[in-house]
Amino acid sequence: MVVFLFLGTTALATIFGSVRGVVHDPQHRPVQGAQVTLKAQNSDWTQSRTSRDNGEFEFTSVPIGNYTATVTSKGFQEEHQDVIVQSDTSPVLHFELAVAGAKETVTVNGNPVEAPLDTVTPTTMVSRIDIQQTPGADRTNSMQMITDYVPAAYVTHDMLHMRGGHQVEWLIDGVPIPNTNIANNLGPQIDPKDIDYLEVQRGSYDADYGDRTYGIFNVAPRTGFERDRECDLVITAGNFYQTDDQISCGGHTQRFAYYASLNGNRSNYGLQTPVAQVVHDAANGYGGFASFIFNPDPKNQFRVVASLRQDYYQIPIDPNPTSIGNSIYPSYGLRDGEREPDGYVTFSWIHTFNPDLLMTVSPFYHYNGADYQGGPNDFPVISTVTQTANYAGMQASVNANFWKNDLQAGVYGFFQHQYNYFDNVFTDGSQNFPASSIGVNGGVAAEFINDKFKVTPWLTLIAGLRVTQFNATISENAVDPRFGVAVRVPRLNWVFRAYYGYFYQAPPLVTATGALLDLASSQNFTFAPLHGERDVESQFGVTIPYRGWDLSADTYETRATNWLDHNNIGESNLFWPITWDRALIQGWELTLRSPNILHHGQFHLAYANQIAQATSPITGGLICPTPVTSACGLDIPPGYAPVDHDQRNTLNLGFNANLPWQSYASTNVYYGSGFTNGLPGVQYPGNYLPGHTTFDLAVGKTFAENYTISVTALNVANRRVQLDNSLTFGGFHWNDPRQIYAEFRYRFHY
Repeated sequence: MVVFLFLGTTALATIFGSVRGVVHDPQHRPVQGAQVTLKAQNSDWTQSRTSRDNGEFEFTSVPIGNYTATVTSKGFQEEHQDVIVQSDTSPVLHFELAVAGAKETVTVNGNPVEAPLDTVTPTTMVSRIDIQQTPGADRTNSMQMITDYVPAAYVTHDMLHMRGGHQVEWLIDGVPIPNTNIANNLGPQIDPKDIDYLEVQRGSYDADYGDRTYGIFNVAPRTGFERDRECDLVITAGNFYQTDDQISCGGHTQRFAYYASLNGNRSNYGLQTPVAQVVHDAANGYGGFASFIFNPDPKNQFRVVASLRQDYYQIPIDPNPTSIGNSIYPSYGLRDGEREPDGYVTFSWIHTFNPDLLMTVSPFYHYNGADYQGGPNDFPVISTVTQTANYAGMQASVNANFWKNDLQAGVYGFFQHQYNYFDNVFTDGSQNFPASSIGVNGGVAAEFINDKFKVTPWLTLIAGLRVTQFNATISENAVDPRFGVAVRVPRLNWVFRAYYGYFYQAPPLVTATGALLDLASSQNFTFAPLHGERDVESQFGVTIPYRGWDLSADTYETRATNWLDHNNIGESNLFWPITWDRALIQGWELTLRSPNILHHGQFHLAYANQIAQATSPITGGLICPTPVTSACGLDIPPGYAPVDHDQRNTLNLGFNANLPWQSYASTNVYYGSGFTNGLPGVQYPGNYLPGHTTFDLAVGKTFAENYTISVTALNVANRRVQLDNSLTFGGFHWNDPRQIYAEFRYRFHY
């Protein structure tokens, strides 16, 4: 067993799948020696195989994405099929070759016709073309590549929420990038412009995918296969004095591919504001990214991915000292900022023993910081917090196919060292306490085994077991079984799926020292150890493919104990992790994706109806000495109640259109029914804030193949609403104002 210490997500994943199939003639006799070529639709990545004497062929280590398989054989007509590869899946293709005639034609099956049968995980795939054309999705630190395509995903109080929770996992090139400090970092772990494919998984995971229950973002980064010694220069300019610029270069040979980018951004609008007015809200950042792939021989591949980035955010304020928000948590006198450095490097060795046995070994390192800096003249409080975390770990897995089984087994673990510094100086005469700091260590180790048993061509059974050990100031163990079943209805090709599984999510590594304990005590709070969240998830769904359209619907329920959330301490505007006794999240969701309609564009829809509730007492982190009381300013009724980010209905509806003269237009409409009302009756009646609808639009045109100019407008009508006014979680926040910017892209060879 590989043992590393500390916390966070135990995820072991890959960006690879495989493609298998059979080639036969019109009499269903196998065709031996047929040339089968698999080529990526958006790059030069390609592999070729020859069908065996039984007509079968297989491609292993295929990165996630969209591909076209082509079969040629002497005496037969050429045939094509499109196929979508998801991580840890093995789509099966059937080619029936027609005998070549005097006038040959090419048979083209332009759309995948079958839903995957070897996974029960609801999955959304977003390509780099989607990211580039979707309004606002390619901006640095943007989450619209997720929120525009994934149901039950939205941003409120500057945090991404998904399926009712905060804890999501980023995997870059199939390697998890652990970050255990929720509520401290903003934006994704990678610039959207550096993504080739984004695979979003929404619960119901196999045992090899770890324990971030609410969402997994598996990124296949750009590699250079999509370029031939080419560079892209991207320059944007818009209102709020915003710009978001990047230069990236890449190329490849038959054995080597490389990609590297540098970027910088700034804007006078960064974080969601506490009022409609934008005051003290500038943001800027810069960074670099690189990926390298080397194939020394057909059985081995080496992959390296590295990133280094730093962001800075001013903390927006409400300039009206007599407003409702300032009467609760004054911000009019603050001039705070947040600095967020981040860097990681991953190395992967993929070894193919034979077409049915694959091994992956991936060591990694991640550095992350969140430095909250109070202004020297702040009133009523000057807050300073420094959190730095260093993660070092490794994941290793073996995938084996035999008889009707697809078996995965592996280990994952990492060690973490974290340094925490806290200083809160009141300038309004309140009692002050000295600054406190501490360094802590911890870690996580996990082992898993998972099997997909294809009972028949229309029935797959999935079973797995994950064992997790957490060691820090406390020690915990979890044994989590998971079960799934997928059934394909003949002729219709509908796939029904069901799932039941257990999850353990290790807690954040935070420790309160004496001075911080004194501050909490002065506010009638204290600190209790944080224990890991434990979840039980059940889900039932169906995927309906029809002539290239893909309709997927799911209903799910998650029951959690020690449900991880966050609270602020001492009017500091700083979040501290807490755990609720229990949480109940129920919902159903629907996604619809069209084929390329008449070669003019694709339509996408994501809808969710979801209820997210929790119940007292608060069991860990910042707690009341007697939990259910108003002594801490919390009047908590017994039983389940909606959490601060509960929003019952969300809808995204978009269309990316390819227009004549090498131009395009993309739209997205977002509707939210309104988040929980933290102050019912003061400004707004009822338990929920008003619903809101926004409309985004982007248009662009390419000139002379190398130049592209586009204009994007977000929230075109400038409809502003208050998203949340919770007294305990995040304060007041308004949705984004109208933003208009132009983008210039130039591609050149070197």
